[in-house]
Amino acid sequence: MSLAGSTPVGRWCHKLETMLDPLHLRHKPPETLERPRELVVVCAPMHSNINLSRIVRSCGCCGISKVIGCGSARIIEKIARDGAETVVVETHRTLEPVLKKLRAAGYCLVGLEQASTSERLYDYRFQRRSALILGSERQGLKDKFLASLDDIVEIPVYGLPYSHNVATAAAMAMYEYCRQFPHG
Repeated sequence: MSLAGSTPVGRWCHKLETMLDPLHLRHKPPETLERPRELVVVCAPMHSNINLSRIVRSCGCCGISKVIGCGSARIIEKIARDGAETVVVETHRTLEPVLKKLRAAGYCLVGLEQASTSERLYDYRFQRRSALILGSERQGLKDKFLASLDDIVEIPVYGLPYSHNVATAAAMAMYEYCRQFPHG
């Protein structure tokens, strides 16, 4: 038997319960950053524009304003959603000149790849001005690019398959960067 509404105490308890109930806030406004994020996401040539579009959407959610895609990068707006409007996507033919330009601009080049020298993502400390370098879906980052990076991080897997989808892994790495720099 519920006391809600039958006594002043019951009405007060019901009001308190209602105040504590979670409410779904669809399309909650984004948090305001104190400064722009200094993470740039760089994608080696991808086989799927779906993955690239999912990465752009995640960048938009994380407040990351720039993605550099190599090869025939094309964004599918229906998948990228608002990220297609808020994230600047540059397209370059190849990865190597992009890495050189970013290094010259003072970015720490961080590859997301399973490698013999990679550090676990959750142990890694990002520099504020970083470029997250992503390999292609099938081959990842080639050894010649791995050798030119400042750091390499990986996301441990605890079952099969042996790695996450590139867009999923990118979102995890971006979230970790944002966790470390919550205000921008």
